[in-house]
Amino acid sequence: MKQVNGEKLLTSLGDGVKNLRGRLTPNAPMDRVTWFQAGGLAELMFQPHDAEDLATFLKMLPQEVPLTVVGVGSNLLVRDGGIPGVVVRLSAKGFGQLDLMGDNRIKAGAICPDKHLAAMAMDNGIGGFAFYYGIPGSIGGALRMNAGANGGETAERLVEVHAVDREGNEHVLSNEDMGYSYRHSSASKDLIFTHAVFEGYPEDRAKIRADMDAVRQHRETVQPVKEKTGGSTFKNPEGHSAWSLIDEAGGRGLMNGGAQMSSLHCNFMINIGHATGYDLEYLGEMVRQRVFDKSGIKLEWEIKRLGIFMPGREVRPFQGATTE
Repeated sequence: MKQVNGEKLLTSLGDGVKNLRGRLTPNAPMDRVTWFQAGGLAELMFQPHDAEDLATFLKMLPQEVPLTVVGVGSNLLVRDGGIPGVVVRLSAKGFGQLDLMGDNRIKAGAICPDKHLAAMAMDNGIGGFAFYYGIPGSIGGALRMNAGANGGETAERLVEVHAVDREGNEHVLSNEDMGYSYRHSSASKDLIFTHAVFEGYPEDRAKIRADMDAVRQHRETVQPVKEKTGGSTFKNPEGHSAWSLIDEAGGRGLMNGGAQMSSLHCNFMINIGHATGYDLEYLGEMVRQRVFDKSGIKLEWEIKRLGIFMPGREVRPFQGATTE
């Protein structure tokens, strides 16, 4: 399988790219994007100036060119062979807005950090958002996976989502349109979320601050927040905690190359040095195998894995896995 070649792809798009206001970068290093600080190159990265610029680009992009969207890179594992096609990375300037709308509603751009939404809600006495203070990601990712923590989740607060499809057409989706379930949305993968509207309820600021402080203290106490990590590695199976299953299977502190399952929270994978995408993904499959052998439970990845393997460095799913 060949590696990415961004210069060739950029040239194939023609002179139309000169009308774009965003930034096009061939062979963009994804290890500078992901919190794991590992992985190969994006064949071509586009950072649109705003939603209009994004729509213009999508209308000119041939359908056969693969398209991948990333946010702040908090829960991404990029394989070492890179990501073929175009990677759209939303910028804070065009997609990081955070506006108070009245009636306990807040509009947030897709690249706005979750914790910033929580902070604005607190400043304005709007309850229901403290859980976002403990999620190390952006609103776009939260929308896609129904992110949640500390007893709250995105589906409880969302009013509507604004998005652009693969052809550059705009869409507005209701909460029901998102098809939410645990850490999952059934919204089309072709949609790129640009911003969303959320609704909370009146609440005393001191109460909200106390809830946020509790979230922060819990996270700093039990999670490796100062490490190069992607957050929770696996989803919690129904009726179980992923970390407990990993711990019982001997996965706490388990290592592979430069990757390790954290000794502080064993459902957090960390890059302890110069881990490759291969090191990280192989370790994850080792853990899945151990848990399945011990309990018969199949852990599902919560971290999103992107790209292609380097030749000879493919990672096979553990023996009990179904096709993912």
